[in-house]
Amino acid sequence: MKKKLLYAFLLMMMTLGSFAQKPVWTEQDRKFLLDNLYRSREELQKESAGMTAEQWNFKESPDRWSASQVVEHMAIWELLFQHEISSAFSAGRDSLRKAAPDSEFIGYSKETTPHKAVEYTKPFSYTVPLGINSGENNLAWFLSRRADTIKSLQDNKLNLREYYNAYANVHQLYIFIFEHVDRHLNQIRKIKKHQDYPR
Repeated sequence: MKKKLLYAFLLMMMTLGSFAQKPVWTEQDRKFLLDNLYRSREELQKESAGMTAEQWNFKESPDRWSASQVVEHMAIWELLFQHEISSAFSAGRDSLRKAAPDSEFIGYSKETTPHKAVEYTKPFSYTVPLGINSGENNLAWFLSRRADTIKSLQDNKLNLREYYNAYANVHQLYIFIFEHVDRHLNQIRKIKKHQDYPR
């Protein structure tokens, strides 16, 4: 009798589980991510086109980053996001996890509160740019990482909404990638508007 009850319970749980809604990742989702990855890359290229070494290295004040350092920071984070995505895939599918809505990850670039890079990497400081490369080399590094990010998304055959890191699914990690660049594009534009920026 106990065995029959156990089998009945297991069958009921399997049946209920089959009604759980599997997260869906569509070609429209892929296009949204790719469009924004291309757009943010092109905006950075446009914003930095023709910059001189003096312009790349200009700082609004000694405690602020130059445009070159901002781009170095972007390249570091592109690499870190790639690592987060790889780790999420390595951890395996989790189709039952309830994700936060995508809207919680969109608009991050419009936040006006200053961030401290080391707050996200404690106790390490590797997201703080060293400032020893030229602006052109930092841009080349970023562009090589972005090309890899785009290719990974173009080639992807997995449901990105079924793989997670600690705080987001992989679809949302890709949103973070372009939102992070958008945030720092605003920073570069602010640098270029400074009254002492070399013309």
